[in-house]
Amino acid sequence: MYTRRNFLKVIGSAASAFALTGRRGLVESSEPKRDRPNIVFILADDLGYGDPTCYNAESKIPTPQMDKLAAQGIRFTDAHTPTALCTPTRYGIQTGRYCWRSSLKKGVLNGYSEPLIEKDRLTVASFLKRHGYATGCVGKWHLGLGWVTKDAGEKAKADNIDYEKPVTHGPGSLGYDYGYILPASVDMDPYCWLENGRTVEAATSHTPGSKRRWDGGGGFWRAGPIAPSFDFYQVLPTITTKSVEFIKRQTPERPFFLYVPLTAPHTPWMPTNEFRGRTKVDWYGDFVTEVDWAMGQIVKAVDDAGLKDDTLVIFTSDNGSHWPVDQIEKFNHRANGPWRGQKSDIHEGGHRVPFICRWPGRIKPGTQSRQTICLSDLLATCAAIVDDPLPADAGEDSYNILPAMLNPDLAKPIREATVHHSGNGIFAIRQGPWKLIQGLGSGGFTAPAQIKPEPGGPQGQFYNLQDDPGEQKNVWAEHPEIVECLSALLERYKQQGHSRPMV
Repeated sequence: MYTRRNFLKVIGSAASAFALTGRRGLVESSEPKRDRPNIVFILADDLGYGDPTCYNAESKIPTPQMDKLAAQGIRFTDAHTPTALCTPTRYGIQTGRYCWRSSLKKGVLNGYSEPLIEKDRLTVASFLKRHGYATGCVGKWHLGLGWVTKDAGEKAKADNIDYEKPVTHGPGSLGYDYGYILPASVDMDPYCWLENGRTVEAATSHTPGSKRRWDGGGGFWRAGPIAPSFDFYQVLPTITTKSVEFIKRQTPERPFFLYVPLTAPHTPWMPTNEFRGRTKVDWYGDFVTEVDWAMGQIVKAVDDAGLKDDTLVIFTSDNGSHWPVDQIEKFNHRANGPWRGQKSDIHEGGHRVPFICRWPGRIKPGTQSRQTICLSDLLATCAAIVDDPLPADAGEDSYNILPAMLNPDLAKPIREATVHHSGNGIFAIRQGPWKLIQGLGSGGFTAPAQIKPEPGGPQGQFYNLQDDPGEQKNVWAEHPEIVECLSALLERYKQQGHSRPMV
């Protein structure tokens, strides 16, 4: 029986596990220590857990490059994004901090939003830069920019940006030596590229209507300012090319960190002609194959540069796939694998994602880890790699997962618990097999997002993922003591401002 006493014992065991395997991962490894590897972090946009065939043997989408990377390294089967949407996950990756601690409590930013990350907050890039790393960011930023406006003091909007002037806050002010970015998602204006804070080509034209659709594909892009030569079909190839160019510019003498937030397979689904018709899942499936190709080209650039053995490559996704039930039925393809829900939902399909790591000589090929991890763990893991503990005011929700990368059989949990967050702001907390959701409904943008509790009925959802991975049986009323304990733990995390132990 799972009592309050042994539940608290689990919490204690998890804390002990962090003490034993937290920041000393490199020191305790039996492998010879490599000094400061290059780190390449590739983030797909809306790629589901069930899209790569290395995660789903019944996937209708060939993903040879993802499968190859998994065969050369380790894949995590219980990896989660800090939230089920784009912007807040990116915030968590950069800062090691849950985004709901910031000013953004739900939803995402747009292309004109003010910067979400403060200039003085430690990020993965600024931390690694302190340790001599060259740092680069290529792809979808979506964290707000310090646009300069024509009317001083006015907030940025479609008709008042001064494209002649560099942004005052962006990747360059958060530790990145080089940046080649889109302001936000590929369906959000302004449609233009920025290189090192300056607009490559001003968004002086305008797309017509309120929403623009095209013949084929799914989704749309919002009408708004667009650079005259901006080509939606060429966005992913451009990110790939610029990433490869960054890698080619690096030298073996200096380590580098490259963050590549891709724009696909987020809508609009617009694969280039080279990939059209490659799968049985129409435009979406073809777009996933282009993502697979893009990732493969970036990894190939690392290998061709002779840096394979000195580089940790991580490939993952920012949230689950936007793949509703009608798409599952139409194509017989489960983009989010066996999990309930989709992008923006509090259920597993919203935030459980592929997570593949390769580091030759350190990570054993063809392995798998069942450790529960979160994308916000990147900062603490980088701190372990360079053997420099994080300061107390940084990485508040980041745990070092290096021990699990190096030891796929590591049984003791690294994280005490993991907090999930939906698109509409519903919280959940996970510990061991137990998942507590503070509300009824999906918590996302799909109906019903919120359900009013019935008098005397469950006030939330409570699942045992070991017995019920599909989150079908709400056992809230059957385990009041565990519900109470997890609710208290979540409240403590909210109030104290951090979830990782501050030691």
